[in-house]
Amino acid sequence: MAGRRANTRRMQYIRRPIIGVIGSAQCDEKIYEVAREVGREIARQGCILVCGGLTGVMEAASCGAKEAGGVTIGILPGDNKDAANPYIDIHIVTNMGFARNAIIALTADVLIAVSGGYGTISEVAFGLKLGKAVFALHSDINVRGLVKCDTPADAIIRALKTLNKIP
Repeated sequence: MAGRRANTRRMQYIRRPIIGVIGSAQCDEKIYEVAREVGREIARQGCILVCGGLTGVMEAASCGAKEAGGVTIGILPGDNKDAANPYIDIHIVTNMGFARNAIIALTADVLIAVSGGYGTISEVAFGLKLGKAVFALHSDINVRGLVKCDTPADAIIRALKTLNKIP
């Protein structure tokens, strides 16, 4: 009986939104800085960042999130935690290659694509198929349901509105 009573006294846990940042493992300086600012905005809003955990857009977004005191999760394609970029807090090894893109889409509450190629297109498609909002910055991807945004702040505001986290 005492154990049961203790369970009723638990503090209510409020889950923080998880925002997925998707994009290419190779990017130029301009895209790197855009992704970094996306990461900063995610952390400033108290959200958790999930990404593929590698280089390029994933590294930039993770770097920005860490600069702003955020938490980062990397869903890695291989079986080695050391393959992650240095800004990843939580390493999830999958040994699934590109199939790990489905895990990223499933884990995120909403997705933000920064530029990107075929791998990003697959993540966009998974996200939309799952009924999640997907936003894009500096992207040539044209898929019905993908919402183009002008700035990182615009993408985060739209993402949070979608999740009913801001008015």
